[in-house]
Amino acid sequence: MAEPHDDAPREPRPAPGAGRHSAYPVGLRLSGRRVVVVGGGQVAQRRLPALIAAGADIVLVSPSATPSVEAMVTAGELRWERRRYAEGDLADTWYALVASSDPAANAAASAEAERTRTWCVRSDDAEAATAWTPATGRDGGITVAVLAGSDARHRDPRRSAAVRDAVIEGLREGTIAPAPARGRQDGGAPAPVALVGGGPGDPDLITVRGRRLLAAADVVIADRLGPRDLLDELPPHVEVIDAAKIPYGRAMAQEAINAALVEHARAGRNVVRLKGGDPFVFGRGMEEAQALAEAGIPCTVVPGISSSISVPGAAGIPVTHRGVAHEFTVVSGHVAPDDARSLVDWEALARLRGTLVVLMGVEKIGAIAEALIRHGKDPATPVALVQEGTTAAQRRVDATLATVGATARAEAVRPPAVIVIGDVVALGNG
Repeated sequence: MAEPHDDAPREPRPAPGAGRHSAYPVGLRLSGRRVVVVGGGQVAQRRLPALIAAGADIVLVSPSATPSVEAMVTAGELRWERRRYAEGDLADTWYALVASSDPAANAAASAEAERTRTWCVRSDDAEAATAWTPATGRDGGITVAVLAGSDARHRDPRRSAAVRDAVIEGLREGTIAPAPARGRQDGGAPAPVALVGGGPGDPDLITVRGRRLLAAADVVIADRLGPRDLLDELPPHVEVIDAAKIPYGRAMAQEAINAALVEHARAGRNVVRLKGGDPFVFGRGMEEAQALAEAGIPCTVVPGISSSISVPGAAGIPVTHRGVAHEFTVVSGHVAPDDARSLVDWEALARLRGTLVVLMGVEKIGAIAEALIRHGKDPATPVALVQEGTTAAQRRVDATLATVGATARAEAVRPPAVIVIGDVVALGNG
């Protein structure tokens, strides 16, 4: 049988992805390297942020783009060629994402990628691609990427996403990977103390980072207004200190908390100060951060969802609303308006047309309402008191500025409660 000439037709190579070989997982370092994205639709909108985060030199080739993709272009995060794909667009390209709504353009770009040996993902035809995008998630500096099976029967993106989500959740809650190394770090230096805002009360409303730090804690110094249910999830070895019961008396409570933070950090323990709401919204978090700084102990601040906006929202009250309130003011009510220690300008607050949110004001709400009325606030202004907001015990009591003092007493409203004063209250009434 004669050997074929050099220019004789050859057997076509197997299509990319053909056969049952498994995919080879790898992390691409794309910083400063050219990446071409063909198509500016929903697929590009989902994939572009990760490419931007990787520092890729991104060129978008598409006659149109979603508003979100266009915003990335406006921000200078990528370049946009406003046209259809053309032969040669993948020159000097390291990685290509083909995701247009034009099958012919997708096929042509994919063919160029094959000729130029450019790794190429195709959103419309995984079998024709030379690369697949894994289901990806990130937590604490770790990237989790899950690839489904190499054959069509097992390549279900929903399954990949479910596995990814389960792994990420386990990492965040500390149930998969062991907690970070405990105790002293480089050269015997104490680990940073974490000031964690636990949110308004619902344990699901703590931030992901806050929950992760809790999972790695040796000692948790907790406020009574923090998300108490989270404490029950801590491992048995974790020491939980009730900040409301730290000794030395009421006047020394904050100093005792500061001392406990310093003591346990210096002993090489991972310390979490779990606070309700946000650490810096009437939470004395800055005092604790300053005490740690004076002791030479690093501090990590993890913001929390403030009850000033989340609790009204949970009760159906928006703190702002178009045509009703263009501002909202958050004020502490733990000091009465006529108290010499008060730093609040109640006369100025009475003149505001927006929403007034009062925290820690249940005991003084009668005096607060009288001061606002005295300075010109309409006595008929709606008021809502939301007790135990976002928890199973949440309840809402409605009144007016003229009646709120008596109503709070008659309804036995008790702390913690968020008080909302303004016309937005009527929007969420019923």
